[in-house]
Amino acid sequence: MPRTHKSKPEPLPEHKPQEYMVNGPSGEVLTLADAAAYLRLSEADVLRLVDEQGLPARRLANEWRFLKAAIQQWLSIPPARYSKEAQLAVIGSWKDDLYVEEELKKIMKQRGRPASEDES
Repeated sequence: MPRTHKSKPEPLPEHKPQEYMVNGPSGEVLTLADAAAYLRLSEADVLRLVDEQGLPARRLANEWRFLKAAIQQWLSIPPARYSKEAQLAVIGSWKDDLYVEEELKKIMKQRGRPASEDES
């Protein structure tokens, strides 16, 4: 019986997933700079929101990544009025206020209370 020559099967074409299938739709994952621009805040403020108010983010190596849809969902749910996050947001807004001490003294004077424990 004659031998038949078996040829090597042709390799299947290599399947390369399209970019959107691997990384999601373009623009879906944001860098810190992208997230800051999207929220119209400084990068430092965005990191503060991650730490103090639970802005969803992931740290990969030394870089931050944000899922745009997660940011949108986070923005759509206001913090509870008396939650720790809400209180920290209010306190944080006063930290650089040049007039907060002066205003506090006025309020205490109007209430007939000493402005500090030293004045009691």
